[in-house]
Amino acid sequence: MRAQIHPGAKLYFDGDEKSFFDKHGDMLFYGSMALGSLTSLLAALWKFIGFGASPISKGPSAPFSELAARARSACGEADLESVEADIDAIIRSELEKQADENYDSSHATTLSLATHRLEHLITQRRRWLADQQAPAATAIITPKDHRHGLA
Repeated sequence: MRAQIHPGAKLYFDGDEKSFFDKHGDMLFYGSMALGSLTSLLAALWKFIGFGASPISKGPSAPFSELAARARSACGEADLESVEADIDAIIRSELEKQADENYDSSHATTLSLATHRLEHLITQRRRWLADQQAPAATAIITPKDHRHGLA
């Protein structure tokens, strides 16, 4: 009579025993893929909800939208001069930053474009203000007054 051999021992001696990775490899592969996907979805949801929102990186052009609004709504020369003074301060600050080795040269291009646009807005606003004041000045001197030398 032959002795019965344990099925696990038979697999071992025949070389058919599966290793840890043979047994659990698929679970490790798909599990890590599923865990990574789940983590990415949770991070996207977290960002969408707005938790942990990183502050917006402000380049040199960030304050220009506020300056453009101020230029468009300026009521007089003093307001426009204030906007120009703020533009000068921003340019001065950016020029000082250019001495830094880590300065991004694209900021200079952005700064130039934004400054040019603001100067154009300021010029348009000055013309508009002058046109608004011109009818009031001409209303004071009438042709009748001009004939009599009162002008």
